[in-house]
Amino acid sequence: MSIDLTGKTALITGASRGIGEAASRILAGYGANVVLAARSTSDCERIAAEIGDKALAVPCDVARYSDVDAAVAKAVSRFGSLDILVNNAGLIDPIARIEDSDPDAWDQVVDVNLKGVYHGLRAAIPVMKKQGGGVIINISSGAAVAALEGWSHYCATKAAVLSLTRNAHRESIDDNVRVVGLSPGTVATDMQRSIKDSGVNPVSQLNWSQHISPEWVGEAIAWLATDAGRAHDGDDFSLKTEEGRRAVGLIS
Repeated sequence: MSIDLTGKTALITGASRGIGEAASRILAGYGANVVLAARSTSDCERIAAEIGDKALAVPCDVARYSDVDAAVAKAVSRFGSLDILVNNAGLIDPIARIEDSDPDAWDQVVDVNLKGVYHGLRAAIPVMKKQGGGVIINISSGAAVAALEGWSHYCATKAAVLSLTRNAHRESIDDNVRVVGLSPGTVATDMQRSIKDSGVNPVSQLNWSQHISPEWVGEAIAWLATDAGRAHDGDDFSLKTEEGRRAVGLIS
């Protein structure tokens, strides 16, 4: 399938590395303007410079609503619209059983993984409704429907994000604002290195070769941003199945 995002503007959180970086480059490759948002802008600025004039780096801590709202405003001010939001920023450290967990660190994961997605939805939906439509892609996980040792913070927040996806879809689809989740499976990023180092639960035992590339996830994000992904609105699209990978065009 040929993807053309020319004239669209995408805001990607957690864009300094991993899935966020890959998505930014791939969306730009399909013609979109891209706004790269992360707490530290040095890597985002480097990536944006490599992409060119249709890329903008902005500082953004998704745990603070004011930062997310400002990032949305900067996207609209620079490029004229906000058509795609990718709620990608997420944490899994520190991995620990509940009785060993640090309450402050647990809270921080909730602030980023859950409240960060809510902040993105809250800031973007009014803008998208006013302009006549848009698509919001929340990065989900199989952890949303699973219980994994040491991942109580991650499983709980991803389950909540799935619920947010469903609620936001119900509230926004009549105004042509699509909300969809993407469950990519395990991805070869720094998060998987942390999981591997933890030695906790079966995911940490996977070989590196079993993880998919961030670029595959970026391609899935681009595909979901088109009308081809509409059948999955209001739920999670899985990239773990052959059917899902075939739909995106990753395998024949």
